[in-house]
Amino acid sequence: MSRFAWQKSSFSEGHTEACVEVAAGTDGHRRMRESDEPETVLGVSEGALAGLVRALKAGGFGPAAG
Repeated sequence: MSRFAWQKSSFSEGHTEACVEVAAGTDGHRRMRESDEPETVLGVSEGALAGLVRALKAGGFGPAAG
């Protein structure tokens, strides 16, 4: 069992095989992982994650592939 409390976006509902999950670490950083590869975890600062979310919401990486 993971030592982190992982959370999925509400946008992931129904699509659980390919979701990004986020958890808060005790060191003030956030952890990110892809649900289909839970053993691979990326640590990021809260500010970096907030910047990524802002850029994604603003369309900074182009349209989503679908």
